[in-house]
Amino acid sequence: MTATEPVITDPELGHGTHGDTVMRAIPQWFGMEDAIVKYTEAIDQLPTILAKVDDQVVGFMSLKQHGPASGELYVLGVLADFHRQGIGRRMLERAEQWARSNGIRFLQVKTVSEDNPDPNYALTRYWYEAMGFERLEIFPTLWDEWNPCLQYIKYLAP
Repeated sequence: MTATEPVITDPELGHGTHGDTVMRAIPQWFGMEDAIVKYTEAIDQLPTILAKVDDQVVGFMSLKQHGPASGELYVLGVLADFHRQGIGRRMLERAEQWARSNGIRFLQVKTVSEDNPDPNYALTRYWYEAMGFERLEIFPTLWDEWNPCLQYIKYLAP
């Protein structure tokens, strides 16, 4: 664990700057400028959880409600130096609390499928599956042909 226990915030709007900082620090996952700009704008408008260590934002998780019973982990990231310390898991637990309190029973997330052999996204898929997400569908051209989208879903028991 980190020297200082991470603080996980409640979801709030207006955290685009924090998301932008984290995304730019992990280019192995966020290497496309237009995507970073799009995500940063969205993060400002979405409930976003922050993970802080010693007042430094080391991770974020933005949520989007699609319908009365469905939501999405829209965009998230944790600084590489803080991986494997339970920060993502703790943010997800807080996100699931928020989702349940908003009537969400089905939580989805999209990531790059194994059709793209990037080892960083292999780790991402492993993490989602370890967190209880199940593969739902691959969309080969949702983003573009070299970036096939894999959709995961998780049922949130009440």
